[in-house]
Amino acid sequence: MTPDTPADLRHALAEIAEDLAFSWTAGARTIFSGLDAERFEALDHNPTALLAELTDEQLARACTPGLGELVVRVGTAIREEESRRTWWERRGEDDRFLVAYFSCEFGLDESLPIYSGGLGVLAGDHLKSASGLGVPLVAVGLLYRKGYFRQALDEEDRQVERYPENDPTRLPVRAEPVTVGVELADDAGKPALVRARVWRVKVGRVPLYLLDTDVAENPDWARSITDTLYGGDREHRIRQELVLGVGGMRALHELGREPTVFHLNEGHSAFLQLERLRMLVEEKGVDRETALQRLRSSTVFTTHTPVPAGNEVFDEELVRRNVERLVMRCGFASWDEFAALGRFGDSARFGLTPFALRTAAYANGVSALHGEVSREMWNGLWPGRSASETPIGSITNGVHARTWLDETLGSALGRGDDTAAPDFARAYELEDETLWQTHCAAKERLLGVIRHRFGAQSGSHGVRLSFERDALTIGFARRFATYKRAGLLFADPQRLERLLQSAERPLQIVFAGKAHPADEAGKELIAEVVRFTRDPRSCGRVVFLEDYEMTLARHLVQGVDVWLNNPRRPLEASGTSGMKAALNGGLNCSILDGWWAEAWSPEVGFAIAGDGVAATESEQDAIDAAALLDVLEQQVLPTFYERDARGIPLRWLGLMRHSIARLGARFDTDRMVTEYVEALYLPAHRDAAQGFALRGD
Repeated sequence: MTPDTPADLRHALAEIAEDLAFSWTAGARTIFSGLDAERFEALDHNPTALLAELTDEQLARACTPGLGELVVRVGTAIREEESRRTWWERRGEDDRFLVAYFSCEFGLDESLPIYSGGLGVLAGDHLKSASGLGVPLVAVGLLYRKGYFRQALDEEDRQVERYPENDPTRLPVRAEPVTVGVELADDAGKPALVRARVWRVKVGRVPLYLLDTDVAENPDWARSITDTLYGGDREHRIRQELVLGVGGMRALHELGREPTVFHLNEGHSAFLQLERLRMLVEEKGVDRETALQRLRSSTVFTTHTPVPAGNEVFDEELVRRNVERLVMRCGFASWDEFAALGRFGDSARFGLTPFALRTAAYANGVSALHGEVSREMWNGLWPGRSASETPIGSITNGVHARTWLDETLGSALGRGDDTAAPDFARAYELEDETLWQTHCAAKERLLGVIRHRFGAQSGSHGVRLSFERDALTIGFARRFATYKRAGLLFADPQRLERLLQSAERPLQIVFAGKAHPADEAGKELIAEVVRFTRDPRSCGRVVFLEDYEMTLARHLVQGVDVWLNNPRRPLEASGTSGMKAALNGGLNCSILDGWWAEAWSPEVGFAIAGDGVAATESEQDAIDAAALLDVLEQQVLPTFYERDARGIPLRWLGLMRHSIARLGARFDTDRMVTEYVEALYLPAHRDAAQGFALRGD
């Protein structure tokens, strides 16, 4: 029934807002934007916060027949999707099967700001596809009261950070009647019990449980543990990771959830293995070595970092101060016996990745190339084995298509299988005009966002943008780490200037991204890009947009013509942003690293240089910078500006069709989660089930 009173409308809207399925359901955002577009944007597109502010009088004015019909349609679509028979149900697997997916961040929607970038967005997309496929899965993370930082630029073009408070009453979370305790060392090094409450997020069929230590019973130092993502010193970080791992395990137990498989998304949650070990040894009476075998058989570990320095390590004394009491309850004969599980090579520090790899029978990288790099990097954990024998496989990442696909293009493609994923192959059937006009409309929306957001930035005064719909538009948006080389385009400014100043084949470039607050080199890279946007040589055709987040990311991947990625190979483990552009018909122009090393062919996009690695970084940068400009001059620009009598770039459209049809389905999280289920989750579940059956507990 169409809601015809403010109370009915509020109830119907709240049902939609409380289920993160709204983030991938067509029309859902249109509803809330239609209530108050300006306020919805100011509230970071948060439906729950908007509803908390709207009065009954405002809802009464908004309660038109058209809005009511859209609310009914969206609500019905969400309920029907969550009630239909799923891929998992038709398999007829063991009904005891349950995966617990642990991650320190989840990027589900801008309205729940507990993510920083690719790792979190990948985790969020994983949950969304698990929901669509019906895979029995629960997830565990932390509810950060200040989340990750919001970005602005100061008068010197330097990144500055602000941390707005997250009020749970204005987030799509609900309190669970559960509190857990985790014993940590206080600031004086003495044992202290830290309490954490548990919140639940509904992600379609998947529940996500978030722990929060900002509770009255805790002292100030403990209340601040879950304040910011990736903030604080090493003591702060280990406290967060113990709350996530140990506290997360205890929360699942209190909630009556008994997983058979545990998936660690990076090493941040690896301390959950200690709590699992304690439960087996102390509560089940299993000897320590058998308990370790049980852990390994039922654990999946995904590594995302292709360099040892990027993996989480702690001084052993810091680890000991916080976990020794728990370790001694796990059956270890000595501290050193436990600490050896986290050591690697000559380092005396405790590494969470070595610890996770030693306690997981199933491990994987996130692209084929990253799997190779990981096997080489961690081969020393398996003495006597060659790198090729290192037991780390690979499952290439994907993206949740319905979250990232332009709604108009998604409607044109239609739905494919029972997961309601788009039928990407239909890209070949779309009329030239339909596909091109759909892309141009998304591009026009992006240009509107660029003008609006740039106009609101403090550093925009005196800069006149010359962005236009018909110009080739390149997007570069990601974390501003130095290895991602955001400044590679500027290595030859005269050559770039000629491309930007061309009247016949204009080029325009939009940058966005954040540097880690402690990464001074990354911040300087942002300043370098911003300074160039003010340089007369940029011709108003280069822009940097502040405060990169998921809403801006959607506009970018849906509207750009080319997605640029030029990391130092092989440091890009995967690169999911390029996948999002590809399924929208944006053509990737990328170094052959991460996913692009296995995805690229001349029919779907452009490759920068080859797969070789020079002797020094500066030599590699020079080679790749020249190759990038060569590709733009000789391949990208000529293809884009080759038009037929209708003004349509037919060769470019051919590349777009192949990109959508071939890459959209292949690099989708439905495929990715299916691979996890079949290659890792089910084998781990069966190993664990056999172990329990043999021992009768």
